[in-house]
Amino acid sequence: MEWTKVFLPIVFSFAITVSTMPMFIGYFQMKKHGQSIREDGPTWHNQKAGTPTMGGLVFLVATFISSIVFALFQGEFTGALMISLFILVLYGGLGFLDDFIKIFKKQNMGLNSKQKLVGQIIGGVIFYLVYRNLGFQNSIALPGGYDLPLGVFFGLFAVIWLVGFSNAVNLTDGLDGLVAGLGTISFGTYAIIAWNQNQIDILILCLTVMGGLLGFFLFNKKPAKIFMGDVGSLALGGLLAAISMLLHQEWTLLLIGLVYILETLSVMLQVASFKLTGKRIFKMSPVHHHFEMSGWSEWKIDIVFWIVGLVMSIITLMILY
Repeated sequence: MEWTKVFLPIVFSFAITVSTMPMFIGYFQMKKHGQSIREDGPTWHNQKAGTPTMGGLVFLVATFISSIVFALFQGEFTGALMISLFILVLYGGLGFLDDFIKIFKKQNMGLNSKQKLVGQIIGGVIFYLVYRNLGFQNSIALPGGYDLPLGVFFGLFAVIWLVGFSNAVNLTDGLDGLVAGLGTISFGTYAIIAWNQNQIDILILCLTVMGGLLGFFLFNKKPAKIFMGDVGSLALGGLLAAISMLLHQEWTLLLIGLVYILETLSVMLQVASFKLTGKRIFKMSPVHHHFEMSGWSEWKIDIVFWIVGLVMSIITLMILY
């Protein structure tokens, strides 16, 4: 793909998202379907109650359509792209069911954690089987150009990687604009890696996700007119994990996705500490809420977290190139 054409997938996906989102928001407002707010969360979040959610569905559809259109146009409709879109649709579908049950069925709980986990694991197993059928390696890339052969255990790694990062991005999605900005940085970094590896199919996918997220950010920045919902965050996390494997740069996600990892670790440490000692490490987890409770504004948290994501992405590219 010529560099002059790189912006076309971004613009196309951006245009679909921006042109469709107002109608989506209007429908939710008309039906008075909105997000419920955690009772144990910051009290000032109560003003967000009733804000439309499931906005991730719009940018996922924009990504799906744009990826297929430009992949066909470039002659890059490959098996790697198809299995990536499969993860996007399956993990997004699980999030959609969870959101749908909570919002439209008026139930406090959507899918329970076991149901979501089973769906994510099934998706991971299918991904691995297709991944191997496409001829990809049963090994993990390490810094310095080294490989760690895992044999059939790579299948276990693939499932853990997909499920883990899907849930990590889901946990991170708790502030207006946070994941929209972080996701744009993450997928932008993988777009650069895909470009350097001449994997145009993955490059197209990364660019279309960026366009969709940039369009979504216009409506999701504080004060958010719509939230992403599990439909968006679960899909984005699973897709990041899939792309890191398809580019055979698995280790890079530990740096590019550092914020998602730290958010997840904060929850794990909080739960473990409370169960073992009865005391909490953070004022509230995930850790972005700790900073909120410490007096940071949402914009300050967003900007600091985006800077961390950007710096770690630049470090990753410096190590690679």
